[in-house]
Amino acid sequence: MTSPRSFRASLLLIVLAAAAVPRAVYGNSEGDALSALRRSLSDPDNVLQSWDPNLVNPCTWFHITCNRDGHVTRVDLGNQNLSGNLVPELGNLEHLQYLELYKNNIQGTIPPELGNLKSLISLDLYNNKLSGTIPPSLGKLKSLVFLRLNNNRLSGRIPRELSEIPTLKVVDFSNNSLCGPIPITGSFEHIPLESFEKNPRLEGPELMGLASYDTNCD
Repeated sequence: MTSPRSFRASLLLIVLAAAAVPRAVYGNSEGDALSALRRSLSDPDNVLQSWDPNLVNPCTWFHITCNRDGHVTRVDLGNQNLSGNLVPELGNLEHLQYLELYKNNIQGTIPPELGNLKSLISLDLYNNKLSGTIPPSLGKLKSLVFLRLNNNRLSGRIPRELSEIPTLKVVDFSNNSLCGPIPITGSFEHIPLESFEKNPRLEGPELMGLASYDTNCD
């Protein structure tokens, strides 16, 4: 017959094991997402050498910052001579606050899954070779303050959903191939015109005379 003390000890072990499961799952999910990014990038300077996919927790990797709970909050890979593509798995970093990938040679499109990063404060993808359209799903980033996509090869319209982000303060879409009207309501009301310059096909009341009106934007 099991004694009360043994029963309590067994119960405690079960509770502790159950409590440990969520953190392990999160760690695997975040590590898997970052490992997918590493596989998609060319890294001639070996700045991602510490990104060991065999480690459950990526918090020991260089260029990664975690919070006290062991969740990834920053990816700092600006100006690291990286090339390749972004991956949809980045959308699994649900605690990420800063995604810094500026001044590289990253190409391809912006994954719409980045709209799942509900904690994101800063998205800096400027000075790359990104193409395609800006995903409207980025409008779901209701904590976003900084959005810098300038100096890429982006085309299509600026999604109106972005102007509905209440926290958005700094925006830069300059030096792309964007077209269509500029949203001028909501958070875009006080964005300076310099943030949209050198997009020859952009339209809008503020740009009349500076860019030709183009009804065919695709």
